Amino acid sequence: MRLLRRHFPIRRVILIVGLVAAWCALWNRLSIANIVSGLLVAVVVSHRSVGPAGIGGVRLRPLLKLGAIVGQDLVMSTFNVAYEVITPTDYTEEAIIGVDLPSNARAHMMLIAVAVTVTPGTAVIDVDPDTSRIYLHILHAERAEATAEHVQELANLACRALPMPTDSEVPS
Repeated sequence: MRLLRRHFPIRRVILIVGLVAAWCALWNRLSIANIVSGLLVAVVVSHRSVGPAGIGGVRLRPLLKLGAIVGQDLVMSTFNVAYEVITPTDYTEEAIIGVDLPSNARAHMMLIAVAVTVTPGTAVIDVDPDTSRIYLHILHAERAEATAEHVQELANLACRALPMPTDSEVPS
């Protein structure tokens, strides 16, 4: 029992169950084959990704908060863009802005880019991982500073939700 607990701590079991559920949802079918193949994929994926807090792994609260904020952004920006489309006056003043992200957000640039692009009214134009800078097209130039702060908040949440080991913490 101790050996089982050492290789499958509760955090890893929760992660594996969640990954198997996501696997079955992606296949849109609950079958023995999907459960077994999902279990195999989840065990392989989680083998190296779950560790002590701050050394890789998944932190549930920041991840849920990130998902909630992106969901809220999706709903609010959909209404804002729909309003812009149905009103006869064009209130948009488009702009391209550069947002500097924390250097530890480099590993999460794709997640941040998808979170920003999925919301109507914003689009990622370019990502520069060398400088941790992301370039965005926005519909309202007057909201540039608020948008930049919001993207930085998303980056910080992504870094807290999915912490990556630093170079000194990676075993050689």
